[in-house]
Amino acid sequence: MVQKNVISWFEIGTTDLDRATKFYETIFDVTLTPMDMDNIKMRMFPVTDMMEGVGGALVDSGGFHKPSATDGPLIYLNGNPNLQAVLDRVLNAGGTIMVAKMEIGPEYGYMAVILDTEGNRIGLHSNQ
Repeated sequence: MVQKNVISWFEIGTTDLDRATKFYETIFDVTLTPMDMDNIKMRMFPVTDMMEGVGGALVDSGGFHKPSATDGPLIYLNGNPNLQAVLDRVLNAGGTIMVAKMEIGPEYGYMAVILDTEGNRIGLHSNQ
């Protein structure tokens, strides 16, 4: 069986969940949904179908997740329809652009890498 998506869920560690929520809501112009449990607080990114799409959240797990600008996997978040619009909001939201927008190739679109307010290195990808 071939899976529709290789990734099904991701979690971005935070040290200040409110600050991180404001950052991602600002740069993507979305509203994150709270989902808190006894040992973890989450702010979920919008997704239309959790069973078919890729979902993810910002998390405050009391230290289980550790933000990093250098270590661990590098995830790429969807910057469509135009990556530059997302990048234009990063600095004012408190982030840093580590790798400016660059073309991967005509068939693969564009990418950039940012550092969020929590110290996480996050990739961005879009068709334009």
